[in-house]
Amino acid sequence: MGTTLLAAALLLTALLLPNQLDHLRPGAFLRLPAEGIALAAVLLVLPARARRVTAVLAGAALGALTLVKCLDMGFYSALQRPFDLVLDWVLLDDAADYVRESFGRTSELLAIAGAVLLAVTVPAVTVLALVRLADRLARRRRPAGRTTLVLAVAWVTCAVFGLQAGGAPVAATLDAQLVDDRVRAVRAGLADARVFAAEATVDAFENTPPDRLLTGLRGKDVLFTFVESYGRTAIEDPAMARQVGAVLQEGTASLKAAGFDARSGWLRSPVLGAGSWMCHATLLSGLWINNQQRYRNLVSGDRATLNQYFRRTGAWRTVGVVPGVRRAWPEARFFGLDRAYDSTRLGYRGPYFSWTPVPDQFTLEAFDRLEYGRKNRRPLMAEIILASSHQPWAPLPRMIGWKDLGDGSVFGPIRRAGKDPAEVWKDTESVRAEYRASIEYSLRSLFGFMRRYAHRNTVLVFLGDHQPRPEVVAGSPRRDVPITIVAHDPAVLDRVAGWGWTPGLKPAPDAPIWAMNKFRNRFLTAFGPQRPSPAQASRKATVRRTNHSGSSSQG
Repeated sequence: MGTTLLAAALLLTALLLPNQLDHLRPGAFLRLPAEGIALAAVLLVLPARARRVTAVLAGAALGALTLVKCLDMGFYSALQRPFDLVLDWVLLDDAADYVRESFGRTSELLAIAGAVLLAVTVPAVTVLALVRLADRLARRRRPAGRTTLVLAVAWVTCAVFGLQAGGAPVAATLDAQLVDDRVRAVRAGLADARVFAAEATVDAFENTPPDRLLTGLRGKDVLFTFVESYGRTAIEDPAMARQVGAVLQEGTASLKAAGFDARSGWLRSPVLGAGSWMCHATLLSGLWINNQQRYRNLVSGDRATLNQYFRRTGAWRTVGVVPGVRRAWPEARFFGLDRAYDSTRLGYRGPYFSWTPVPDQFTLEAFDRLEYGRKNRRPLMAEIILASSHQPWAPLPRMIGWKDLGDGSVFGPIRRAGKDPAEVWKDTESVRAEYRASIEYSLRSLFGFMRRYAHRNTVLVFLGDHQPRPEVVAGSPRRDVPITIVAHDPAVLDRVAGWGWTPGLKPAPDAPIWAMNKFRNRFLTAFGPQRPSPAQASRKATVRRTNHSGSSSQG
């Protein structure tokens, strides 16, 4: 009897288990699962052989569904969305890499072992439990039938009257709804490749002659800089707004003193919590890259990116600084980079800071040493990734004298004195505090680089890639990230005057919000050949009339 009750409890738990950690509370299990009642009814009417086969198959299906719920819990916690059965398997490898780089090889092996054990044990347990329960139902068919009928009537009654327990309906159809959602998602995922292929064929600038591309930026060094996890939360959350706002205000003032001005707005990122490479690809390609399948199809195609358009003009050398890359990166060719610097090519000999291979300040100094500060060079178009604000946000580097950076060994004592990520992640408020500190460090590194190395022909475009994890955004569904253009030449900012962006480094709450994939075309349009404004046309007409009158009188 004890074993049978345990089997029933396990099956009930599997049927009622929610797929989000936030919903995992006692009230979630005080419900009647329609799927369990229907399955009991089916098992009661089947003959012995069919009953056992059905129990095995249904138990395996329930075990698989339970594993999907567990995956959903992880994905909702990190990305605020469910696991995609078609597109997300490749991300599990990235998750293992993240655990290794952040918490060590032992933690990675334990996590993998736990995942494998769970994948094997859960279906086996649900199969054994359902087979045992089916046998017990067959032995006591009459009382089991009456009990099933009573439960069915109770379920219908609860559904009709809308009874709830813990804020959820007592008459539950959780698994049926989950299966329906996944079937729809699988169909959409399978069709998405065709949809994306059609989208990728449309490019308004594909046939634009090179001499008519980016004419408003000729002679400028244009630096596209992504700040990891720099989202709207960092600017507007009451627990962070004052400190991060002070850094932005200080940066605005210091850059203004150096002759620079800025305009800021918002972009809506395709992802939340992780997936930076998809955000980079979205901004640069002008296509909405919100899953790994789209990313792979993009980089295996011939879509022209912003980098490639700069390169196509012949007026810029294109460079990528990607310190988060630790191995071969064939995408550099797709993005049209003349040279890519990964973490092994920056001359850094200091320690990792959890996942982050190179501190942002060193990354920017290395960019100047390797490319930006070289004499007699062509103008640069650079894609620079700042990764120090990547989770787990502990330990963190800190600013030091630019002349003291050396080969990065100076960061050794800073790393040893830093906080342990395992300790930081025991408390949500501690995580939020360290995230805020990481954003402050990344922004100070960037503004320090501009003050120290930038010149009159420097144009900086810096932005966040995505919002941080749900723990940091406090459950907010917003995916907005700030974007800023900084320039010394007023003519550059005149080109974007019609965008409605906010003066300075901090976008106003009501500043325009664009989808991130819309930026590429608007940027190419703004800095391409433009028709003169009515005032400019009037001035030119006056000049022409004056010149014509002068030449006639002389004649």
